[in-house]
Formats: sequence, structure tokens, C-alpha cells
Amino acid sequence: EVQVVESGGGLVQAGGSLRLSCAVSGFSFDDYAIGWFRPASGKERVGVACISGSGAITYYSDSVKGRFTISSGGAKNTVYLQMTSLTPEDTAVYYCAFTQVWYANTCLESYEYDSWGQGTQVAVSS
Repeated sequence: EVQVVESGGGLVQAGGSLRLSCAVSGFSFDDYAIGWFRPASGKERVGVACISGSGAITYYSDSVKGRFTISSGGAKNTVYLQMTSLTPEDTAVYYCAFTQVWYANTCLESYEYDSWGQGTQVAVSS
């Protein structure tokens, strides 16, 4: 069974930075994608960033492009979301998700993912 565990949320002032971590376990193959999602625009989970298992493919939503960086390569099967220049509009519960059936041009779509973490709260004060 795939398990997804997020960590690293917290409270930060506007303009500050946070790094979220997502640790995934319980899978066998290297072809996968991991994405970060948050509620926005009345939707429960909107894609913020995603990365392929190799780390070679990354996508970002327009709202975070240039401010957030998704990466892998640290702890095994762990993905990071470095968030900088945070604004109060970034306040949300951030969810990490995992899939082994995905397409690059839709890796920001929540329907691609079948394993989800419980979420980690990010709060940005003005």
C-alpha cells in the first residue's frame, strides 16, 4: 500500500519562505509522478507543482511559477516544495499526491493521482 506523508508546514510572514517535504513509500517502480495541490478558486485541490520520478519533468501553476520549486534527490522517495516570496494568498492546506499512471501534460490534474497525504497547513501572515 502506498503511503504519502507531508511535513514542513507552518506559519510565516509575507515575503518569507517554507519548505515542504513529501515522503512516499510502498511502491516498486521508478515511473511515477508526485504533485502538490491546494484548494483554490472553489476547487478542493488545484495543482501547484509536479515532478516525475526521475526529476527530469516538472510543471508549475502560473500562480507559483518563479516562486516555488519542486525537487527530488534528497532522501529516497522524498520530494520537496521550496516556497519563497510567500503571500497571504498562499495560505492553504497543501496536499501531496502520488501516481504511477500519469501523463506529463496533465500531471497538475488531481484526477491523475490515486494516493494522497493528509495535508500540511501553510499560513502566511500579512
